[in-house]
Amino acid sequence: MILDKFEAFAAAIPGYTALAGLDFGDKTVGVAVSDRLGTVATPLETIRRKKFTLDAARLFEITSEREIGGIVLGLPRNMDGSEGPRCQKTRAFARNLSRLTDLPIGFWDERLSTVAAERALLEADTTRKRRAEVIDHVAASYILQGALDRMRHLKMEQG
Repeated sequence: MILDKFEAFAAAIPGYTALAGLDFGDKTVGVAVSDRLGTVATPLETIRRKKFTLDAARLFEITSEREIGGIVLGLPRNMDGSEGPRCQKTRAFARNLSRLTDLPIGFWDERLSTVAAERALLEADTTRKRRAEVIDHVAASYILQGALDRMRHLKMEQG
């Protein structure tokens, strides 16, 4: 079930449920997970893309093992907010995933998430080789953390 409006996605997530955040790319899918309280996103792993069925199988292993209740997919909008070919590929990936799972799938504007992840890794004095290994799942954690913060804010607005 794909929910285009973030508020609808947030409303579809039961309380005390962990979420997965994905940074979808041409060669990799960065994966991050949250705690059940929805407060902290943690980088988990980078899936090297092979075939959709294999990529989805690994993703669903993770969602099953970690009892994930929803998926936040980074949407790579252009800096002016428009959607280009990368957004279309991401939406197609979401549609394909939604055919295989009942988990709610929502989108989060991921502009600059990779830049923020790269900056954090540089500040941590991470080697270039190590940065290349972890950048995608660190970017996924930035995407997921933004979504978690927004969800917490929405809950506070609702009282």
